[in-house]
Amino acid sequence: MDFLSLYLTLFFIIGAMMTALWLLSLALKNSSIVDIFWGSGFVIVAWIVLSLTPEGFLPRKLLLSILVTIWGLRLSLHILRRNWGKPEDFRYQTWRQESGTSWWWWSLFKVFFLQGFLMWLISAPLVAAQVSPSPDHLTVLDILAILVWMVGFFFEAVGDWQLMRFKADPENKGKVLQTGVWMYTRHPNYFGDATQWWAYYLIALAAGGWWTIFSPVIMTTLLMRVSGVTLLEKSLKDEKPEYQQYRQTTSKFIPRCPRQKKTK
Repeated sequence: MDFLSLYLTLFFIIGAMMTALWLLSLALKNSSIVDIFWGSGFVIVAWIVLSLTPEGFLPRKLLLSILVTIWGLRLSLHILRRNWGKPEDFRYQTWRQESGTSWWWWSLFKVFFLQGFLMWLISAPLVAAQVSPSPDHLTVLDILAILVWMVGFFFEAVGDWQLMRFKADPENKGKVLQTGVWMYTRHPNYFGDATQWWAYYLIALAAGGWWTIFSPVIMTTLLMRVSGVTLLEKSLKDEKPEYQQYRQTTSKFIPRCPRQKKTK
């Protein structure tokens, strides 16, 4: 199956998955489950593509699918654990209140189909890397991708773990985590997430899919400008007074050594 045919097929497969997820959200009266599914959705996509591309180079296909699986399942399990027993996310609660009785069908388009469309766009490297039979060996780009992925996974997984432990201590309420990987970037988890998608692009690039660069660009933009960094920064600088000082000493996204605190 060629890239375009497979990519279009994924459009309908992802649409079907999101419709099923939407029906589940209606039963649970909780649209937050779409966040839990985000990582797992890409895992499903990766293995579907692997099964539909017998012409692809198997070691590269397995490499990509395994890396996506580790990333996606860890992310889904982390969000599931974080959200377990909690009410629906405030964003969806706000939209639910604004939409009133029409939310049940409006959520299909505003939440589930929107995220499904983004998932489809971003999944392009997962297709390009697996559909090509050449080169029939792992290249320097494949090895570089593994190294880049390891850096990204470290920052995301360790960042999430450290933040979870920090929030679990009641004495840290109202405080800002400034140790561990959080000493080098204010958003290590988002940086790590974006970095892993650049790694997937490198694997696609090794298979000739250079033009799928729009995928990591979209993911990085979403994390930095839409649902991640920007949204969180706005709330934290108002809720936590010491966050302003943290912003002055710590990089916003790309890790670097902290700057010295300004003295009056």
